[in-house]
Amino acid sequence: MNGAEVTGAERILVIKLGALGDIVQALGPLAAIRRHHPRAHITALTTTPFVPLLGASPYVDDIWIDPRPRAWQLGTWLSLRRKLRGGRFGRVYDLQTSGRSSFYFRLLGPGQRPEWSGIATGGSHPHSNPRRDFMHTIERQAEQLRDAGIGAVPPTDVSWLTADLARYALPSRFALLVPGGSAARLQKRWPAAGYGALATRLLARGVTPVVIGIASERPLAATIRASCPEARDLTGQTSFAEIAALARQAKAAVGNDTGPMHLIAAAGCPSVVLFSADSDPALCAPRGQVTVLRRADLAQLSADEVAAALPPVL
Repeated sequence: MNGAEVTGAERILVIKLGALGDIVQALGPLAAIRRHHPRAHITALTTTPFVPLLGASPYVDDIWIDPRPRAWQLGTWLSLRRKLRGGRFGRVYDLQTSGRSSFYFRLLGPGQRPEWSGIATGGSHPHSNPRRDFMHTIERQAEQLRDAGIGAVPPTDVSWLTADLARYALPSRFALLVPGGSAARLQKRWPAAGYGALATRLLARGVTPVVIGIASERPLAATIRASCPEARDLTGQTSFAEIAALARQAKAAVGNDTGPMHLIAAAGCPSVVLFSADSDPALCAPRGQVTVLRRADLAQLSADEVAAALPPVL
């Protein structure tokens, strides 16, 4: 993945910039693209946070970081244009399908552009279903690839994402709690006090609560531990690979509509995912052994209701 010159191979570009849940849900399509182009050199265009995840996958040969230039950064735009044109891609799969990624089709002109699967005007393999925005991400991407000649898209498989968890010295029975989420959309979060009450119920069943999230979410873990001091706080410590490994060992997971829950569910962990009116599970819920609980206002959701949705083994 060092950008070295590649000769004699079909060159494919896949665009997927984020966020984490979207990256996880694009892994099945990436596997299908790899299977459809077995001898191709596949480059992923993504953003910096997701380089470790895509770099560990068996689906791509190279990773480019999108600098996401602002409108006034002409030099950065020109540099990106040179890089994209210099890639000599025969086909582009735009799995981001945003205004930005569609603009990259125009950026590759004038002249002959690569075949393009996406929603960019003029692309050779458009996903033109007028109801595409009302489809779940998984079905929408599968249909997009079918329109580009790729048949079956497999479920997300993260068996290749492994890590040694010995440093955490966790007990044999634990459950993951994911109380964070987008800082810009706080309505998507169940109050941390609810997670604290749930943690005490888990502990009463002989299950240690383990809180994960990014470093800025440590105050949420502190609130949970104020109710349940025995809860373990791993916020700011876990890599993507460690989250997947934790999910394989956990008895269950409970979290908001946020990226780590997609990774946890994809790893096979029985998961309860909490949705508010701020997002629609019909469009974006994680897939796997997933139970969705939805309230317009998550503050109205009780710990008893969430505990009742946990797997019978707990």
